[in-house]
Amino acid sequence: MKLLHIDSSITGANSISRQVSVEVVSGWRAKNPGLQVTYRDLESERLPHLDSRLLGAAFAGWTSDDAAIAPEVATSAAMLQEFLDADVVVIGAPMYNFAISSQLKAWLDRLLIGGKTFRYTEAGPVGLAGGKKVIIVSSRGGLYTPGMPNEAMDFQERYLRAALGFMGIDDVEVVRAEGVAIGPEQREAAVKAALAHAPRTAAEAFSIAAA
Repeated sequence: MKLLHIDSSITGANSISRQVSVEVVSGWRAKNPGLQVTYRDLESERLPHLDSRLLGAAFAGWTSDDAAIAPEVATSAAMLQEFLDADVVVIGAPMYNFAISSQLKAWLDRLLIGGKTFRYTEAGPVGLAGGKKVIIVSSRGGLYTPGMPNEAMDFQERYLRAALGFMGIDDVEVVRAEGVAIGPEQREAAVKAALAHAPRTAAEAFSIAAA
């Protein structure tokens, strides 16, 4: 089994999503000692955003005659293949200004490629990357869950679910630490709840598989 672990927080040691994503992966390792883990830290890798040259390379199948962007094209192709090969994907995804980080968006732009993870048909788009489980480790300063006053301002979790669904992935679980900026007590409670949830993602998945 292959697991792809993505972190996208820019707050370093203070990052809640990083803390919790590590626990999620540890839970999966404990349940599957033979687990192959690939890790990408999108903040430290400084992944460039798509531009006209990289976009052209993407639609050409990640090949290009431009030697200047050859390393970036190779990295993009590797990221796409890692995603396609993974059985489980753990995404550390904090909310920044109501949405995901620009680093995470740049990574997703390398996955949402026609003919690779989706295709258009006369009946509409069809996802090509199904059959994998995705765990979103979500951290948010405010309260945005359904029923909360700021629910409509959530362009983080809803965007991720939409993008993953577009690629055919419907097995999506969210491990959430919410309201962490409200105060110390709320932060502590939110982190504690997320850390308690983290190992259960693997336990529940393996119990279902064994049923």
